[in-house]
Amino acid sequence: MLQLEDKEATREALTNAMDSYSWIHLACHGFQHPAQPLESGFALADGRLELATIIKSNLKHAEFAFLSACETSTGDADLSEESVHLAAAMLVTGYRGVVGTMWSIADQYAPQVAEDFYRELFARSPEIDGSKMLDGEQAAYALHHAVQQLRKRVGSAIHLWVPYVHFGL
Repeated sequence: MLQLEDKEATREALTNAMDSYSWIHLACHGFQHPAQPLESGFALADGRLELATIIKSNLKHAEFAFLSACETSTGDADLSEESVHLAAAMLVTGYRGVVGTMWSIADQYAPQVAEDFYRELFARSPEIDGSKMLDGEQAAYALHHAVQQLRKRVGSAIHLWVPYVHFGL
């Protein structure tokens, strides 16, 4: 596991990590530009990692991406069947599964959603030679569990739990 924080979270460090690791979890600001979707991206210490750069990546190990950032699966409302957004870019680059958000998410709840997601995912994943092997095919179930936990905490405030979505396997 590699953790990039603050000044370490640069565009180069992240693209190198994406090339080396099969799972990635991004907890940062996301920017969606419907008029110029290839300029959408993630805010990092040295600037924005744009969708155009992500799409050009040739990721050999990509399996799953959790995008804990605002608007990572927001596309152009006029082209809903042709959405170009950050979650779609991750699928294009080879990730088999992606968790994204349809609009802004609450900073105070996002870490808990991620924690509940990974706790459930670990519980559902097989143990091989004494180690848990994360199973990306269980991600949709884990996200459902995490969203249900958030829903129990926030009740009828649907704008807090509805944004989380899963794409792929």
